[in-house]
Amino acid sequence: MGRSIALALCLIAAFALAWTANKTPRPAPASAPLTSFSAARALPDIEVIAKAPHPMGSPQNAAVRDYLLQRMTALGLEPQVQRADALLERQRGADVAISGGRVENIIGVLPGRDRTSPAVAVMAHYDSVPGSPGAADDATGVAAALEIVRALKAQGQPARDVVLILTDGEESGLLGATAFFEQHPLAKRIGFLLNMEARGGGGRAQMFQTGAENGGTIDLLRKTAISPTASSLTVFMYEKMPNDTDFTISKAAGVPGLNYAFIGRQFDYHSPTSTPANLDKGSLQHIGQETLAAARGAAFAGSLPAPAPSVVYANTFAGHMLAYPPAAGWPILAFAGLLIAVGGWQARGKGILPWRDVVQGMGAALYLIALSAVLFRLARRATGADFGFLEQRYLLAQVTRWEIALILLAIGALAIAASAAGRGRTRLATGLIVLGSGAACSAFGGWDPVGLGLGAAGAILATVSFGRPASAAGSWAGLLATGFLAALALQILAPTTAFLAAWPLTLAGLGAAITGMASKRSLPFLGVLAVLGVVGVGWLLGFGHGVFQGLDMPELLALIVWLSALLLWPLAHTGENEKGVRVTAVALIMLGFVLVAVVRLDPPWNARYPQATHAAYFMDPAAGEASRISMTPDIPAWTRQMLTADGGKIGQTSLPAGWGGKVWAAKAAPIRAAAPTLALTPQADGSQRLLVTPPPGARTLALVLRPSVKLTDATLNSRPVAALAAPGAKTRIRWEASQQGLELTFKAAGPGALEVGYIAITEAWPADAKPLPARPADVMAFDASDATIVGGTQRLTW
Repeated sequence: MGRSIALALCLIAAFALAWTANKTPRPAPASAPLTSFSAARALPDIEVIAKAPHPMGSPQNAAVRDYLLQRMTALGLEPQVQRADALLERQRGADVAISGGRVENIIGVLPGRDRTSPAVAVMAHYDSVPGSPGAADDATGVAAALEIVRALKAQGQPARDVVLILTDGEESGLLGATAFFEQHPLAKRIGFLLNMEARGGGGRAQMFQTGAENGGTIDLLRKTAISPTASSLTVFMYEKMPNDTDFTISKAAGVPGLNYAFIGRQFDYHSPTSTPANLDKGSLQHIGQETLAAARGAAFAGSLPAPAPSVVYANTFAGHMLAYPPAAGWPILAFAGLLIAVGGWQARGKGILPWRDVVQGMGAALYLIALSAVLFRLARRATGADFGFLEQRYLLAQVTRWEIALILLAIGALAIAASAAGRGRTRLATGLIVLGSGAACSAFGGWDPVGLGLGAAGAILATVSFGRPASAAGSWAGLLATGFLAALALQILAPTTAFLAAWPLTLAGLGAAITGMASKRSLPFLGVLAVLGVVGVGWLLGFGHGVFQGLDMPELLALIVWLSALLLWPLAHTGENEKGVRVTAVALIMLGFVLVAVVRLDPPWNARYPQATHAAYFMDPAAGEASRISMTPDIPAWTRQMLTADGGKIGQTSLPAGWGGKVWAAKAAPIRAAAPTLALTPQADGSQRLLVTPPPGARTLALVLRPSVKLTDATLNSRPVAALAAPGAKTRIRWEASQQGLELTFKAAGPGALEVGYIAITEAWPADAKPLPARPADVMAFDASDATIVGGTQRLTW
């Protein structure tokens, strides 16, 4: 009973510690010292910038640009607008994808004492996605940047110039940052850069990306940060993901720096609900104060951080950050191993560490991973929400109860594994639980070999591990052995990530050394284990919460459950004749799935969390055909009403340029709509010139080009591109914010043809069409909705 009470108190305290550590700070008032960051001073800028959606090239974005020019002029930055065509090209097999457009970056300079020294840059983007006011992404970054520059100026003249870069077109493909670092003369003077982003409407700001050789950069961060949230694991993981921010461009240009973002309240990411009212003001305060601290440290320093070997680092508690060279991971791992050996030696001396128990403990650890992963996978599939950006919004609208369901499943899985190890003779029951859960995954969303594989692996591990009772000391030693082997593998293969296993392992090893591998079970020793559990599990929960927010892959949380078990196992382990823990474990799992059922059956949509809908009127003037379309994956009642307003039947189709993939469509009444003009003309040098001009009011052009012969020397708006080189291969172009359109030139060795699929998007419902039905409060327009799309196909020959 004492262990169970200690375990319960430990978990409650660990969750309380994690919750406290992950809270955002209180917003500083406008009366805060002038040299500090104040969310209250920055908020009025957000209210202006995020008054309405303002994608690049829109009149609303031009209004934001003019406002920012006024604000930067008032700060004495003498701002200038960099107007430039920018494009970003990506090769996808034989196909080429190009995003580009006309950007208007705003650049200002706070002069330093030495105008020749490498400058510090503070960067954020001022455009939003279509349909979203962008209060978080990235009006918060822009407003914070203005407040940061104001605070730096209030402190006095910095040692070096501070360049404020407010980019345009980030949401359209990092276009503003590309234009600045490729074309602007100030780009070569930037010696250190701080970028601010957001992928949600709240949460603590994480410093999640650095430049290469970040030893000096992290030293600056560690010395200046007020309350950091950062780790080398996050940087390692982000580098493996396909995500990009403007910092991607500066990093590629060789500029060191720090990239900050918050990712809580993800329902508001790129959503109409991303308003100043819904923004977590504590997130504004945190990203502002942390970026200001680093900016101040760099701007007023005699020299900028020098390149140095990358280091291992992570925040602990109370604003502390621990950092060390990767090689230092070896003595940390050796110390953890020594502590475990001391605990094992004590238990061995008492005759309670048979090797079979250790092996069973290792099997129990693997069973715990398999059981946790399969329960999480089953829960995710059972919610009924599909995978994808729009599909996941069903869970994001009820994220708290979804996370609580996973927590209940995690605690239940830990309790089942620990009690099964202690009681023994549970092969059949524990095997059926995990195998049945794996098989049940296929009942939701179709055949699931991964879930079944996890279930089968767990059943085999149950057979191996739970045939006879294993002592607390022996099974814990086996669990710690798996932790040591994992930390060793990470130290060899990815040393900047090894701390995630090594630090909890060291705490667990300390507990093992003090308690003789749990052989000492009096109240003081239980207290030691509980305190170590609170610290270690509370720290791990911060990473678990980050994985939960950042990745729609709950199976990964099984690793956090296993790492937590390194510390909690001696408290969760039960004797051979104790049945209460297993009953409690099953009850927790059942309660978790009851909550999953609530998530599935209780639609979360309301005025604060409305369901996303999309509507567009597509017209092909050449064919004389029109359709009402929707790009959302499902068809709610409002969408069905919109699609069938002209009597058409709903089906699926594709637009000419492949825009939006498969879309829902129903035939509609043709309307008058101007199409883009395509003109192919031969040039004096033997090349061909294709000029595509959008119709008046269209902000976006999308083309798919497929040549019948090999073409060479291709240029897009006078920029060389690796396009049209392979016969039959597709070149996809998305061009925005250029009423003049785009000019493509190329050379061909002989006669040929170019198939062109095109669309032009005007973000307004056509006046000739029947009006859209009124949306109820729990439904919202999403992305470039309520738009007119004009498209078609042409075959051009020469």
